[in-house]
Amino acid sequence: MEIIRTDTRASRPADPAWFTGPVWQEPVIGEGAETDIRALRVTFAPGARTAWHTHPRGQTLHVLSGVGRIATRGGAVAVIREGDTVWIPPGEEHWHGAAPDRMMCHLAIQESVDGRAADWLEHVSDADYGG
Repeated sequence: MEIIRTDTRASRPADPAWFTGPVWQEPVIGEGAETDIRALRVTFAPGARTAWHTHPRGQTLHVLSGVGRIATRGGAVAVIREGDTVWIPPGEEHWHGAAPDRMMCHLAIQESVDGRAADWLEHVSDADYGG
């Protein structure tokens, strides 16, 4: 057993190549662990969001606080709130982020395949974000 103390893992800004707006990530599972499971606590400032992306084995999001938005390619924008859980199937193009006027924090859980947990695409346009 290993207990990983919170003060040993710093928050870090998310890569702007894959996110729009201020986003912070905190690793939960995966960095240095002997597992294919990856989990991150991700906090989005109001209006911040991911780029379009997919996951080779799908992704589960669990909203820890705030209000967010999520959409699949060609689908309607949905509102997600604290306590909501979302399953995104493997290969489904999607994005997620905070509502325009609220922060949102979620736990993102996905499995990696050959060390790859996500395939990143283009940034989400303001029109796509607005729904």
